Amino acid sequence: MMKDSSRINRRNKSPVIWITMAVLLISAQSAAALENAQNVRVGWHEEPYCIMDDSGRRSGYTYEYQQKIAAYTGWNYEYVEGSWADLIGMIKTGEIDLLGNVSYSDARAKEMLYASLPMGTETYCLFTSAFCRDIKADDYATLSGKKVAVARESIQAELFRNWEKAHGVKSVILELDDTETEMMLRLGKDFDALVTMDVYANNTIAVPVWKIDSSDFFFAVSKHSAFLLDELNRALSRIQDENESFNHQLYEKYLKNTENNLYLTEREKNWLYEHGPIRIGYQDNYLAFCAYDKETGELTGALKDYLDSASTALKNAYLTFETHPYPSIASAIEAMKNGEVDCVFPANMKIYDSEVLGLVMTPPLVRTEMDAVVRASEKKEFLHKENVIVAVNAGNTNYDLFLQEHFPLWKPKYFPDTPTGLDAIARGEADCVILSNYRFNNISRQCEKLHLTTAYTGVNMDYYIALPRGETDLYSILTRITTTTPYASVHTALTYYSTEDV
Repeated sequence: MMKDSSRINRRNKSPVIWITMAVLLISAQSAAALENAQNVRVGWHEEPYCIMDDSGRRSGYTYEYQQKIAAYTGWNYEYVEGSWADLIGMIKTGEIDLLGNVSYSDARAKEMLYASLPMGTETYCLFTSAFCRDIKADDYATLSGKKVAVARESIQAELFRNWEKAHGVKSVILELDDTETEMMLRLGKDFDALVTMDVYANNTIAVPVWKIDSSDFFFAVSKHSAFLLDELNRALSRIQDENESFNHQLYEKYLKNTENNLYLTEREKNWLYEHGPIRIGYQDNYLAFCAYDKETGELTGALKDYLDSASTALKNAYLTFETHPYPSIASAIEAMKNGEVDCVFPANMKIYDSEVLGLVMTPPLVRTEMDAVVRASEKKEFLHKENVIVAVNAGNTNYDLFLQEHFPLWKPKYFPDTPTGLDAIARGEADCVILSNYRFNNISRQCEKLHLTTAYTGVNMDYYIALPRGETDLYSILTRITTTTPYASVHTALTYYSTEDV
């Protein structure tokens, strides 16, 4: 029987026709949506809020925020370029509908409409030329009579005047129409100081001397386009419902500037001068983090690389360190209490635990995944096991505290070191050893021989530098270098030192 080929072809073609029609329908709907969408004229000013690369591609804090708003409103944007002073004038007259990055003031609120939720927070600093010696951070009076530049129509002009009154200073304020970047280049030539956002810090040109103030900033709507405000507020609310950290994430991406943290105060520099090298105690035999190298007689591991980098991390001071090994973190902390060292690494304590011991923690230097080393035959069942005996190195305060917080029902059994604990697991005297994923390569041969493997606990551990409560200058110094050291560089060092022991 001969098949009807024309009917078969019609059947085969029909899905293609339907798909084509669907695509055309969607395209038509999209075109209609774009045509009917609200066109909004937005102000476009300078980086990092509004960025355009050499190819004409846009990005930036305000730009990305606007695109998020458009996802909830369907708005189309027409970008209107201008100086900050020009754009402030244009939103007042209705030449633009929307402007981002507008700090609040009562005077402005009379001439424009503010969104109900802020789009971020800015910090304003007074900068001097890197070569300035006349204006001193510990003497406000040295600013009197000096020329201080601020952007015209900016909130920092008002905030700086308030700051001057509070500190009994009278400078010569110059309100300029230049961009922040242009004013930074004129600093030290046409004026003595500049008040601007800390995001514009450039240590090769300018040095931050004082923080002047901070301010939330908003999207502002022209009173001539008041009908946009309700829709804008609804979009901002939905953005916060979707992601409460959205503002912070944009700050980290576009505005965060660690340059201000690279300068010690006069008090901190005096502390270093009088104290000498910072003495840091560390746990021995704890690669990839730290260990005593018997061949060189020096520290090795990621801590060594970190301290080498930290020595030159600051712009107005060179740091020196003395390192002292101890058999356990507990013995290192005891040595610190006795005054033998100034601080210890690695420490893992929550706020309450550190308070009880009279210690404070710097921001975390590194985060590590915590694995359980278990018998390979029991890996699948391990995390569902109720009665777990965990082998712990005696004197390892970090793991004791980790277990208390995350696995309080597990029963610790103490051994002199990790290899002994691993032998105990193989004999069935313990169920696991908890250790950092960076340390596994150092025990991999023994684990292979004993038929042991790892299971991720689902929990991470932060490692800090610990120091005595009350050592405020040292804490500030260590915090500066910790927050300015990229995590990627510490991770690279840990990966390098995560090699199997020979």
